[in-house]
Amino acid sequence: MLDSHFVFIPKQTVRYVTELTECIKVKSSDEDVDDSNEFVKFFPSFIWAVRDFTLERKIDGKDATENDYLEFALKLKHGTSKKVMEHNLPRECIQKLFPSRTCFTFSFPTAPENVSCLERLDPADLSTEFLEVTGRFCKFVFDKSDVKKLKDGYTVTGRVLGHLAKTYVDTISSGAVPCLENAVIAMAMIENQAAVKEGLEVYQSGMEKLKNSFPLELKLVSSEHQRLSSMATQTFMTRSFRDTDGKHLKSLEEKLNELFDGYLCQNEQASKKRCEDLLSSLSATMTEKLKQGVYAKSGGYDLFCKDLEDIVKKYSSQTNKEVKVLSILHNLMTF
Repeated sequence: MLDSHFVFIPKQTVRYVTELTECIKVKSSDEDVDDSNEFVKFFPSFIWAVRDFTLERKIDGKDATENDYLEFALKLKHGTSKKVMEHNLPRECIQKLFPSRTCFTFSFPTAPENVSCLERLDPADLSTEFLEVTGRFCKFVFDKSDVKKLKDGYTVTGRVLGHLAKTYVDTISSGAVPCLENAVIAMAMIENQAAVKEGLEVYQSGMEKLKNSFPLELKLVSSEHQRLSSMATQTFMTRSFRDTDGKHLKSLEEKLNELFDGYLCQNEQASKKRCEDLLSSLSATMTEKLKQGVYAKSGGYDLFCKDLEDIVKKYSSQTNKEVKVLSILHNLMTF
């Protein structure tokens, strides 16, 4: 379930292959359904590694390739006796579950007297034929290992492989049968939640930088929100996995809008403070005149109107298009 190649050594019990479909489930349904056809979609390729091969590779007296030898070894017998059925069952399973099959026949690695110390042998003491097959075997594994994919074609990355391995191990440890569908669902939840988090981090990182320039015109804040939202969505899409109903994408969009509302509020507060501070500074002289009763004297009204007009002009020129410029100015006009 995790590998690109399944290396099978014939000296292992062949019956093990017949138990694969009993130890793995594709779907989570409790119904007793034969989903063996589904296994082919995600099972690895099959490598038949024959150790200590001493036979001649001949079929009907003719030289045969390693793959020919494999197919000959998997040939079914005719009949319905118990012995015939026991012979055929594992071979039928291999043919059905592993349409991609390759064989390597390894000769005895060294002289019999060296077998007890194989791990300490110098490469020069190993059989040249054994080394040749070993080289071809390694090259095949490295060159022909397709990227691992799940049954829906999703590529298994290193991170995803880690999630799958943990899920399978936890399931087996609990005594249950590993189920690909359940593992994929669990992995999708983990990956999509992480994708939402990464998208939000991209958005927040950009908006926090923009926040340092608050207060800003609403148009500028909205424009940056749109740009960063697009980046956040792209980040999410890059990592998301099987969000078929768009549940997690919708969650991301809702969280982005919530954050945007928060930044709008902060921008308004910054604008309000700046406008209030500016207006307080500009109107300080006028406020002092009011306290001293300057405007209550003859000609005071005209002076009041002139001072107020000067304040409004300076205020308007310095506040530009800030979001709270009018509401704060309204407060001045009504004091």
